[in-house]
Amino acid sequence: MSQKFDVIVIGAGPAGYVAAIRAAQLGLNTACIDKWLNEKGKPSLGGTCLNVGCIPSKALLDSSQKYEETQKGLKVHGISTGDVAIDVPAMIKRKEKIINTLTTGISGLFKANGVTSLSGTGKLLAGKQVEFTPHQGEAEILQAENVIIAVGSVPVAIPPTPINGDTIVDNEGALAFQEIPEKVGVIGAGVIGLELGSVWKRLGSEVIVLEALEEFLPLADEQIAKDALKIYKKQGLDIRLGARVTGSQVVDNSVTVQYSDANGEQEVSVNKLIVAVGRRPYTENLLADDAGIELTEKGFIAVDGQCRTGVAGVYAVGDVVRGPMLAHKGSEEGVMVAELIAGKKAQINYDLIPSVIYTHPEIAWVGKTEQQLKQEGVPYKVGMFPFAASGRALAANDSAGMVKIIAHEETDRVLGLHVLGPSAGDLAQQGVIAMEFGSSAEDIGLMVFAHPTLSEAVHEAALAANGHAIHMPNRKKR
Repeated sequence: MSQKFDVIVIGAGPAGYVAAIRAAQLGLNTACIDKWLNEKGKPSLGGTCLNVGCIPSKALLDSSQKYEETQKGLKVHGISTGDVAIDVPAMIKRKEKIINTLTTGISGLFKANGVTSLSGTGKLLAGKQVEFTPHQGEAEILQAENVIIAVGSVPVAIPPTPINGDTIVDNEGALAFQEIPEKVGVIGAGVIGLELGSVWKRLGSEVIVLEALEEFLPLADEQIAKDALKIYKKQGLDIRLGARVTGSQVVDNSVTVQYSDANGEQEVSVNKLIVAVGRRPYTENLLADDAGIELTEKGFIAVDGQCRTGVAGVYAVGDVVRGPMLAHKGSEEGVMVAELIAGKKAQINYDLIPSVIYTHPEIAWVGKTEQQLKQEGVPYKVGMFPFAASGRALAANDSAGMVKIIAHEETDRVLGLHVLGPSAGDLAQQGVIAMEFGSSAEDIGLMVFAHPTLSEAVHEAALAANGHAIHMPNRKKR
């Protein structure tokens, strides 16, 4: 007789493991199937995010930032150092230790909450049956009252630059270099490309970023993106826009990349090439033909606003469904679905999902951009405050960038918050809270902010939206 569960979750990334834990907390007999194995062949929960994505990239970003600051940023504080060296294998080992701590932590959370953890692959069959195939052993059929699909996404590959795992790599390979390449090429100036490019630039590589689009970071506020591009170029990132890659040749330990731009056909040779052109939903061998699940034209599992598929009792969350491919979006969808299954009311405000790029300075935003409001014909006003006028930022010698608040011209309701600068991701969350509760720019301006803090920049930007900024001249009303 097959095992029966109230809930079976397929995938243990941020969407899946959170869904499983919350379902178990709500008293549902829950199993979570995940196929990820670490380099030692052991199960490693957490999906792309913990194993080869969000967490390891932030570990290397932090290490490389400390290295660069020790080299170049301490003299202004009156601190002198001798020769500074970087031990790349030690840095990578630290990253692996962090990954192990967090992935084993999820295993502990599964045990603490009573989630049955199954290592192997899962395939959805008709009638809410799941074929579970362990890494070692025979397949078996599991029965579920509810199934949550949370299998995530994989990097997009492009024909001109086939991944070989050595000289041409995806984001996973770029997190495992054992020495600093002299010259690194990055295809794609999105979040992944900029973060990985920043890591190796700080460590000493010459970094060339090829972006097919003419516009830099089109999803971000146009003004923020323009200022960020200037800063990144000043830091030494060679970002070439409108550069469409057409081919590549690997010779010995180098890659010659051909691309076309406004000046015609070009080529550049690098030691390592990182392909970071985006991610796609992962559905290979996931769905039986008669499972009844529909896919969209772009390969996502079709769901409604509460992540229900067309099959009753079957849900899909995270990167495998519509919306931004962000770990926090998937996690909240996992919680929402678990609570819906348990009979509770639950929903997500998809208009208030923050985005963060962990370069230095960081970029973060939530809500509408100026370009979106112009297209929609919504009247708006803007308040900005530069970190160059922030006492806390100046004290930390980290004063590039600004906070920008966009509010409705007539109601003063906050419509968007955009940050380029230190701790941008944390500051943008203040915008999420404010907008979730319908705050106006005046509301934020009336709040008391601790001094000296970076968050005072949010306060001043809100004041500036209504011409009341204290620590900078206000713009004259037209």
